[in-house]
Amino acid sequence: MKFARHRRLRQNATMRKIVRENQINIADLIYPLFVVEGKGIRNEILSMPGQYQFSLDKLEVEMQTVNALGIPAVILFGIPEYKDAVGSEAYNDEGILQQAIRMIKEKFPKILVIADTCLCEYTDHGHCGVIEHDCVLNDESLELLVKTAVSQAKAGADIIAPSNMMDGFVVAIRTGLDEAEFEMVPIMSYAVKYASAFYGPFRDAADSAPRTGPKDRKGYQMDSANSREAMREAQSDVEEGADFLIVKPALSYLDITRQVRDRFDLPIVTYNVSGEYSMVKAASQKGWIDEKRIVMEQLVSMKRAGADMIITYFAKDVATWLTEGCEE
Repeated sequence: MKFARHRRLRQNATMRKIVRENQINIADLIYPLFVVEGKGIRNEILSMPGQYQFSLDKLEVEMQTVNALGIPAVILFGIPEYKDAVGSEAYNDEGILQQAIRMIKEKFPKILVIADTCLCEYTDHGHCGVIEHDCVLNDESLELLVKTAVSQAKAGADIIAPSNMMDGFVVAIRTGLDEAEFEMVPIMSYAVKYASAFYGPFRDAADSAPRTGPKDRKGYQMDSANSREAMREAQSDVEEGADFLIVKPALSYLDITRQVRDRFDLPIVTYNVSGEYSMVKAASQKGWIDEKRIVMEQLVSMKRAGADMIITYFAKDVATWLTEGCEE
């Protein structure tokens, strides 16, 4: 009797490794960091165990670890002391994010610095744009987002990552960067960003929960039930000049990552968001799961779905495990 001997290729760790179709590499990782004003600040984010808000001096110490682990890129989120209705600190050339960009590029020039380009951390109402009569205005918000992107590029950001989901944000920012002679600065677009409950802990980390105006962001971020709409969003960003496409969140939207991968040739990034991180950490602290195995299995599912890069709060852990040879 003949039948397939699939187990021939699973006999031992070395055999499994050489036939493995998808692998996580340190070069795949992008590490998110939260920067605050002040000195000597390293505040642990209670809903995200192991993650912190850093002042610039403490950020430099953190970056030494990131650099030593070989993590190639970080994405920065700034949290200013002063907030107003138009998020003016977002495009202040001396703002906290701009200071962080300059420090990292001076001290760690080989690490790519990705600037999150949004207004929600900087506005007193917590939305990603200008509000009028309880409505987030699209075109008026674009003007401020362009100013923010140009200011971040002036500070030395290697990549601009607009996360606001305003219509036309890619072409507006591309035009603004080009006019300011930053035509070689690429745009990593949050092309497909869902209005997700998985962002909860991030609101604590970035102090960006909506306070006034619309009670949520469903008016501009995507409905979690929709996939065809995601392709329209991504198509628009490709046509407008995006260089990378982000799908956010990751785990509940692996099908979307696969659809984006199958349709577009640009590098695809998936964001392993705060809620996904915190659930694993909480279960691990209870002793209910093997954190290392769970994390690696989740991240490889993102690669299998088609992601080229992964933004993840687990980046330091994963880089450590990979250095130690703990893939299995």
